[in-house]
Amino acid sequence: MNEQRLMSQMQAVTISREYGSGGGEIAARLAQRLDWQLIDHEIVASVAQALEISEEEAQVHDEHVESAINSLLTGISTVHPAIFVTPMPTVYTDPRTYREALNQVIEAAVTRGHVVIVGRGAQVVLAQRRDVLHARIVAPLEKRIEYVMRREGLSRTNAQMRIQLKEHDRARYLQAQYHRRPDDAHLYDIIINTNILDLDSTVDLLYDAFQHKAQRLTVPTSKLGPATGMPRYPGQPGDIRTTNE
Repeated sequence: MNEQRLMSQMQAVTISREYGSGGGEIAARLAQRLDWQLIDHEIVASVAQALEISEEEAQVHDEHVESAINSLLTGISTVHPAIFVTPMPTVYTDPRTYREALNQVIEAAVTRGHVVIVGRGAQVVLAQRRDVLHARIVAPLEKRIEYVMRREGLSRTNAQMRIQLKEHDRARYLQAQYHRRPDDAHLYDIIINTNILDLDSTVDLLYDAFQHKAQRLTVPTSKLGPATGMPRYPGQPGDIRTTNE
């Protein structure tokens, strides 16, 4: 089976990102390179349509924990109004209902195939699928502050506050809805730090990882993993402690 056909059998890429790491832009560039559909904020509109609610209400639940979000946003927006573009609406939809609708939207997108999905817990929802590449983009806080200042036109203080708020919300959301942490390395095939690597180089690495995972689609599960093809050590490591049975 040729490489292009194998790659076409891959159905999705999920991109988890630290806020300000460039993850959203990287996802957009990767989608363009693959000629796939980018799914980011469009998820909110799809869930809103499915639940017959407004996009503004759906946005409240988007990577947020409903029980804490209203009081948190109200307090911070009073002190740092520049962080927020529009006032947060009143919440009417149950978080569990929203999560179930979100999962259905994600699954439907992957069933259609050839999508790059940004955030929304997709790395957990699709964790068991071998035809999906899971990636996470990270960067040091200082670099992320610089990114948000430049991209969003915020002061240093407001940029840092916005990063902290976004990271807090995303971590609480994934923990509350899926009992996982976004920084759990085992959720991903590849994690890339954009501290030094530029965005296009990061896209190149993701594309390479995508190709390699596609090539493993037909390999039996029993032949996957780091032990595959590895011989036994020539001697017993000195730090092994044995017990008498």
